[in-house]
Amino acid sequence: MLRLENVSKNFGGLPALSEVTFTVPKGQLTALIGPNGAGKSTLINCMTGVIEPSSGQIFFQQQQIASLPAYKISRLGISRTFQNLKIFPRLTVLENILTGLTSEGGDSMLMAMLRLPYLRHRERSLKLRALEALDRFGLADKANWPAEVLAYGDKKRVELARATVGKPQLILLDEPVAGLNAEETATVAEQLRLLRSAGHTMLLVEHDMDLVMEIADQVVVLDSGKCIATGTPDEVRCNPLVLEAYLGRMGATA
Repeated sequence: MLRLENVSKNFGGLPALSEVTFTVPKGQLTALIGPNGAGKSTLINCMTGVIEPSSGQIFFQQQQIASLPAYKISRLGISRTFQNLKIFPRLTVLENILTGLTSEGGDSMLMAMLRLPYLRHRERSLKLRALEALDRFGLADKANWPAEVLAYGDKKRVELARATVGKPQLILLDEPVAGLNAEETATVAEQLRLLRSAGHTMLLVEHDMDLVMEIADQVVVLDSGKCIATGTPDEVRCNPLVLEAYLGRMGATA
């Protein structure tokens, strides 16, 4: 589904990523882990066109996307959530979900002004899909609430619903359970399992190692911008480089 070949990114001459290479298999959940500052969010931003790699190639279903703008990458079928919440606080919950369907709403201002029957039918169809996404994530009863009044855990679920409403082929999840309690984390984990069962391909950036080891099919480990290990959760758990670079540091600071 996704292939990275020697992806590097420099900021002011300082390397944030250094020749990162790995693949994301179709229909699986791949976890991307590493210490703070390892380059995980930078890599997600390179994959989604927020920033352009300094060198290397990124292929999505055999198409080179490293130099494409974010909106074109989105239209190819890649969606994402953000490490820091990116919702529209003054829009309703339903309106926030509908922003995940903008590429399907048409781009003709004339057609929008004329309000032709087929356009009204399409708008109803998109609204129905948004409501179905809200229902999947347990937010249907809050559809008309302003997003700003939601609890933090509900805002996280709004981002997940928005990322999946367009039925993307690849979903990039940047720390979806950060700041959630154990019950909320368990709920999100179950939702991720259901998404995988439905055939979605996901790349998960996460610090919650219990969650990663429980649900990931493949784990990729970054340290100081370099890929130091790739394998199943059990393989990565026992890798001495990972224990030193990531898990060992966590134990030392616990």
